[in-house]
Amino acid sequence: MTSAIINVSAIALGLGSVPEAFAQSRNVYKPTAISSGSEINDLLTDKDIPTGQKGFARDYILEAQKDERLEITVNSGSFDTVLSLLDTKGEVIAENDDAASDTTNSLIFFKVRQSGTYTIRVSSFGGSSGGKFTLKVTKLRVVN
Repeated sequence: MTSAIINVSAIALGLGSVPEAFAQSRNVYKPTAISSGSEINDLLTDKDIPTGQKGFARDYILEAQKDERLEITVNSGSFDTVLSLLDTKGEVIAENDDAASDTTNSLIFFKVRQSGTYTIRVSSFGGSSGGKFTLKVTKLRVVN
């Protein structure tokens, strides 16, 4: 019954045969949503997005409001992390390799200038293969 459903979907979408449709469905780009106050434990592998610099990246989508102040961190004991923040047009607006000289974890502080959907990209520095990591987004409060 499952193959009939896939086959009908494949035909309806014009994707061709069942194996071809199944192969294409696995490669659909769909970043994971993350919200302020959330922490995600994940795994970066060679099955993720190729960076073109011998490494790989994994993306997350964040809805942010104007004037929010965010702290975004990624920590890993497995690889040297790089953290990038992309705006609604896909342009890199903030990036960090090492939060401090004694660590390979990454950190971005960011004040949102325009409400919208941002992409947080976790990648490996220097083409390292990746591994387990923790991504955390925290909304900071202004202290008067």
